[in-house]
Formats: sequence, C-alpha cells, structure tokens
Amino acid sequence: MTRNNTSLLTAAAFAGFLATPAFAASDVYTIDPEHTSVIASWSHFGFSNPTATFHDVEGTIDFDYEMPENSSISVTLPVNTVDTYVEKLTNEFLGKDYFNVDMYPMATFESTRVVGKDNNNYEVYGNLTIHGVTKNVMFNAKLNKKGTHPMTKNETIGFDAHTEIQRSDFGLDKYVPNVSDSVDIRITTEAQVMDE
Repeated sequence: MTRNNTSLLTAAAFAGFLATPAFAASDVYTIDPEHTSVIASWSHFGFSNPTATFHDVEGTIDFDYEMPENSSISVTLPVNTVDTYVEKLTNEFLGKDYFNVDMYPMATFESTRVVGKDNNNYEVYGNLTIHGVTKNVMFNAKLNKKGTHPMTKNETIGFDAHTEIQRSDFGLDKYVPNVSDSVDIRITTEAQVMDE
C-alpha cells in the first residue's frame, strides 16, 4: 500500500470517528411507582412537622448522563393517594378546602431545564401543577446510582430530589400562617429502561 493510500485511509477513519457520537444517546427510564415516594412536610403551629405521603407516581426520565442539559422529566401524581396518617386530616386534604381531588385529581411536573452540577448533583427546573395552578419550581436532585438492576437486569437510575414551595401559590392557603405556608417536598425514585 502506498503512503498516499495509507494517508487517505487514516483520514477517512478519523473523519468517521468525528462523525460518531463520543457517548451514547440519552435513555428513557420509566419511573417505578413501587420504589418511588413523595413526602411533604410542614410546620404545625411551630410545635411539630407533620408529613403526608403520595403514591402511584408515574412518569419518565429521559436522562443523558454525559450531557444532562439534554435530559427531561415528566411526572404525574394522583393526589387522591395522599395519606397524612390522620384520617380526619387526610379527608380534609381530599376535599374542597384543599386539593379538591374531584376537580383536580392529578398533580404534574414537566421539566423545562436540567443543569448538571458536581458530584452527580443537578438542578431540575420545571412547571409544577397542583390544584389547577402551574408554577415554576426548581428541584435539587442527586443521582444515587446508575447501573444494571440486580433483579430485573434492566438499566436503572435512582434519584433523591428536594424542593420547597409556598402552598398559597397554589390556592392551598387554609390556616396560613399558623400552619406554615412553606411546604417541604422530598422525592426518592427508581426508574428503569423497560424492555420493548
């Protein structure tokens, strides 16, 4: 093979390398509702910080580990799954004075921007809709683990996320300020790439 031919092959190979993405495209992970918890807490007259949990969360996480700005999250939460561990309060939350689940059965979150920080930390900006009202919020999220699930053998990710909202922004202002306007929301989730 002549030197010219060798140079042409080398150039072609290099061009092919440049045309091939250095990293795999993002993967779409389906949220596992059995391993996802949403926990809200607030101050009760300054004496205690009760909690409420929500279940049966559904959604997807389109996650690009190498380029997190290409990632996106879409989540739907059935509000009627709320449990305050106090029957009277749970029923009150379901009614018209609070979530009014007959009219607004779902809460949703749709991301608009993901910013990668250091040590697998992210800022996730998006639109949170509760009680028919949509507000922009930012979750601080941390990637707990990314890898193959030992039981399902599916590619899996796990995150913890946290934000703080003012419930009055969403029309949920009963008993403010004695029961705090500020509500702390914490989420832990697993999501898997599902077989087609």
